[in-house]
Amino acid sequence: MGFIQSKSDSSLFTKGCDDNFVAVLVYVDDILVASPDVSLIQKLKAYLDAAFKIKDLGELGYFLGIEAQRNDAGLNLCQRKYALDILAETGFLECKPASSPMVPGLHLCHGDGEPLTDSSSYRRLVGRLLYLTATRPDIAYATQQLSQFVDAPTDKHMRAAHRVLRYIKQAPGQGIFFPRTEAMQLNVFSDSDWATCSETRRSITGYCIFLGESLISWKSKK
Repeated sequence: MGFIQSKSDSSLFTKGCDDNFVAVLVYVDDILVASPDVSLIQKLKAYLDAAFKIKDLGELGYFLGIEAQRNDAGLNLCQRKYALDILAETGFLECKPASSPMVPGLHLCHGDGEPLTDSSSYRRLVGRLLYLTATRPDIAYATQQLSQFVDAPTDKHMRAAHRVLRYIKQAPGQGIFFPRTEAMQLNVFSDSDWATCSETRRSITGYCIFLGESLISWKSKK
C-alpha cells in the first residue's frame, strides 16, 4: 500500500503527510493505527481484514500493558495496572511510599553487600521495571543503575530496587500527558556526570526530547 518503514523503529510504518498521514505500529499480531482522516483508517482496516481477517477493537484504550485516555485536553498514557501487578507480585501493595526512586547520593557497586541466594527474582523485577519506563521517565535513571547488577545482585542492590517499588506505590497511575497544542518546536535537554562510575570511570548521560510540550523521547545510559 506504499507504507515506508521507519529507520528508527522497525515496528513503525508511515504513509502520506498532513491530513493524508497514516501511521501503523505493529507488534506481532497487535496493530495500532493513527490518522487525522478516519476514512484512511477504515480503508486500511478493510485491506488488512481481506488479507488476514483482523478483529477491530475500536478506539485505543489498552495496548501492550499501556492504558490510554483521550479527552479535549489531550492524550494520557500510563501503566497503572502493570505497576500494581508488580507491587502485588513483590508484596509491596501495602508498603510505605517513598518520595524519590533512589536515596540521594547512593552509589551502587558490584560486590556491595551479601549475594542473593535467588538472583532470578532480582532479574525479573529489573526486567519489569525496564518496561515500566515506557511511560515513567522518572524511574529511568534508577532502573538504569539497577540493571548493571543483574549478573550478580546483592541484598544492597535489592534494597535499592525495593526503594523504586516504594516510589511507584506513591503514584502507580503516573504516566505521560500529551496536550493538544499547535506548537511543534523541538527542544532537547541533556546532561552528563563525567567519569562518575567508580568501577569503569565512565559517564552517565541522560537526555529528554520535547515536541512542543510533549515528552517524546528520553534515556539514561552509561
